[in-house]
Amino acid sequence: MPNSIELARKIRLHALEMCFVSKGSHIGGVFSCADMLAVLYSGVLNVSPKTQNDPNRDRLILSKGHSAPALYAALAEKGFFELSELLTLRQNGSRLSGHVYMKVPGAEFSTGSLGQGIGVACGMALAAKIDKSDSRATRS
Repeated sequence: MPNSIELARKIRLHALEMCFVSKGSHIGGVFSCADMLAVLYSGVLNVSPKTQNDPNRDRLILSKGHSAPALYAALAEKGFFELSELLTLRQNGSRLSGHVYMKVPGAEFSTGSLGQGIGVACGMALAAKIDKSDSRATRS
C-alpha cells in the first residue's frame, strides 16, 4: 500500500482519467478530498477488502457524493475491486455512478444530497456504541 502522498497522487490521476473518459464530473471536489481519503485509507481506517463485512470495521461516509471518483479510486487502490473498472465511471451497466453507490465494494452508503452524511455517520456511530463495538464511523 502506498504512503498517503503517493496514494493522493494516484487518486487524482485515476480521477482525472475517469472524468475525462466519462466526459464529466465535479473534478474540483474530487481533487479537494484526495488528500483526506489518502490519509484515511493509508492506515487510519480499519477496513480492507477481506474484512468489508466485519461488523467491527470502520466506516467512511463521503457526504459529497459527487466526489465519488475520488472514493472509487481510493477503494480500487486499496484492492476492493480492479483498477480497470475505474474507466467504467458513469457508463450504462457500470456500478460506478456519478454519486457514491453503496453496491460498490467498500462504499458504505449511497450519497448525493449534501449534508446527509452527518446523520448517517452519527447513526452508525451510535449503533456501534450500543453494540459495544470498537468500530468508528466518520463522514467527510
